Amino acid sequence: MRKARDGKGRPDLLRARLERGMTQEEAAAAVGVAVGTWGRWERSEQGIRPHSRRKIAAVFEAESAEVEQWIEGWALGETSSWPVAEYGDTSTAASVKSAALLWRYEMDESRRHLLATLPFVPSVLAGWITAWNYGDSPQTVALRGNRRTVGQADIDRINEARQVFGQIDDQFGAELVRPTVVRYLDSTVTPLLRGRYDDQVGSALMSAAAGMTLLAGWTAFDLNQHGQAQQHFGQALRLAKTGNDPLTGVWILATMTRQAIHLEQATLAVWLARAATDAARRAQVSPRVMAFVLTRQAWATALQTKPAETNDKHSAKRVERLLAEAENAYAQGPTDRDPDWVTRYEEVELNAQGGRCWSMLGDHQRAAARAEAAVVEFGNRIPRTAQFNQVHVAEAYLGMGELEQSLAAARAAIPATKALTSARSTDLIRQFADRLEPYRGSMMVREFRDHLNHELAA
Repeated sequence: MRKARDGKGRPDLLRARLERGMTQEEAAAAVGVAVGTWGRWERSEQGIRPHSRRKIAAVFEAESAEVEQWIEGWALGETSSWPVAEYGDTSTAASVKSAALLWRYEMDESRRHLLATLPFVPSVLAGWITAWNYGDSPQTVALRGNRRTVGQADIDRINEARQVFGQIDDQFGAELVRPTVVRYLDSTVTPLLRGRYDDQVGSALMSAAAGMTLLAGWTAFDLNQHGQAQQHFGQALRLAKTGNDPLTGVWILATMTRQAIHLEQATLAVWLARAATDAARRAQVSPRVMAFVLTRQAWATALQTKPAETNDKHSAKRVERLLAEAENAYAQGPTDRDPDWVTRYEEVELNAQGGRCWSMLGDHQRAAARAEAAVVEFGNRIPRTAQFNQVHVAEAYLGMGELEQSLAAARAAIPATKALTSARSTDLIRQFADRLEPYRGSMMVREFRDHLNHELAA
């Protein structure tokens, strides 16, 4: 691991120790390293690995961003603007530089740790949406010079790799595949972006890079690293803008909507969903793409208005109209204009996402039926989606007041939760357990919670 700060010492780390009245021996013992190691850390003669940085933060009762400043000499604020900084500049050179910087930092062990601690920043989204809607794509995407010539075969390989990585993510969860995705971006995609290509190849290359970057963001999202995911989503949107690819932009905006829904940022989810739907209509996308974005808009609208809680019949009708429009669009069937990413959006998935809306509309019976159908359909084929829907079955029965059926459904989700490397999957079932608090006196609930805690700990 590289030395930090060019061997000039780490005065901020020294100052932090002294402010806490600790000797080098005491600090080293508390963190669990030799005193010589601690001394080399302060003199900047040795790098500090992420697990040691976390221990320093715990021992010194400091935020991780503050520890990074002590060690690296730069603060979270200097990186938290990626890729917001100069987002209006969508020239090929600027977009390539921004993407390469982000991916290179992903490969740096210490900076990757910092990226993983970045917060989700709601305030940047309005600027991104505005830049997407009203910014100009560059007049040329071509790059010239004495670099390697990039061709369609290179682009095909990126897209094929993304599909393979995506299948691994679906099957096992994000933790297994994410390191491979970011390594591929840094080692393979960056040299291609810096290569030589004409406008046609350049546009296709930007789109392929955007798709792979979106996957990097999605895998961070699945690991609950939401600020890190947001950085990649923003970079993906920028690459799609550079390549003048509205279809890929629709995909990215819809994925950002999903993150906002997960974080219960209802207003942001509605903004992003509307941006995706508007972009889809302008681009005259295929019916199945339109069904995809309309379902996300219905979900975001239901989250914002909560019709079952507010008894807002007007909002309920709006959600129902969006769902009906999505189902009608899907029923038109596939076309030769369908991108590869929407071909994986099966009818059962459309119905399952619609079921989340029906749950918020108070129709738990319909929500349960749709989630149960998804569990049967996906089974071992897409375990994470099956696990999510198994928990949604439990939630729906709980909404109907059927406690015993709800707990039985939730128990059935535990083996898949253990098998997946997905923080979202674990959070989802733990959140269900929290919803059982009104029934905490029930023996069945106590037994379920004990069983869940035991299995997840194991």
